[in-house]
Amino acid sequence: MQSDTLRMVLIVEFTKFNAASIDEAPFWLNGYVNKQNCCIWSEANPQVYVETPLHQKKKLTIWYALWAGGIIGPYFFKNDEGHNVTVNGDRGIEPRIPELNNHEVQKLWFQQDGATCHTARATIDLLKDTFGDRLISRFGPVNWPPRSCDLTPLNYFLWGYVKSLVYANKPQTLDYLEDNIRRVIADIRPQMLEKVIENWTSRLDYIRANRGNHMP
Repeated sequence: MQSDTLRMVLIVEFTKFNAASIDEAPFWLNGYVNKQNCCIWSEANPQVYVETPLHQKKKLTIWYALWAGGIIGPYFFKNDEGHNVTVNGDRGIEPRIPELNNHEVQKLWFQQDGATCHTARATIDLLKDTFGDRLISRFGPVNWPPRSCDLTPLNYFLWGYVKSLVYANKPQTLDYLEDNIRRVIADIRPQMLEKVIENWTSRLDYIRANRGNHMP
């Protein structure tokens, strides 16, 4: 894993952060937070338990790409009738390729985690056809180190920032929640993204200096 991490760090720094980090996230109408995105690092079993409601029904699932040039998205996963749907390989990256092509995809690196919907064979083949060797992913030319959510701007910044604001006025419908999400994303200024990238730089510098070990 350390060699994978170091190689990824060097590539991202060498390309001056011309790497698009992509991911999806659920936004529940009741404000429920997916604890799968909350990680605890420990040498011993922390014996932590998380209470989860039995039934969660109303949610939006959205897709973003974040890079030094800005944010691409949000895209909401809906079917032809406009109903919200779950993420799978067919609904994942393929519909987003045309938008990525508008951002000098010939120079852009593409980074994603190892989620199943990201790494189906057909999806990886499509990404290789589009990005060639500029793919940082499980099963890609450059392997993404597993369990490394602290290295992606979407995880350490965007999801938490957006979710801290979109529930402030207690939206009662999914349409209202969607409007809130679009507004919050539109209000993110380039100066804020510059600070996010600076933070990414410091994280990568730390990882490189410590030969791929975890951040504290």
